[in-house]
Amino acid sequence: MVLLLDIPDSIAESMRLPAPERRQRLMTELAINLYAQGILSFGKARQLADMNKYEFGRCLGQREISRHYEVDDLKDDMDYASR
Repeated sequence: MVLLLDIPDSIAESMRLPAPERRQRLMTELAINLYAQGILSFGKARQLADMNKYEFGRCLGQREISRHYEVDDLKDDMDYASR
């Protein structure tokens, strides 16, 4: 399924961003906000933002948004590291 957002031209054109940067910036803003609200996981949010783990983590840090890191995440990381 593909979800399309309809942003009127008048709003898109009023953004204080160069036209080529608008789509990426909107996707990043959406990803960060959905992650901060607990709607998307870190992995899915970074995919939406089209960023690697380091880049997305850095964006969260710049905005002082805490990582949602639970015990199960630690177990998964430990299992992965031991392979």
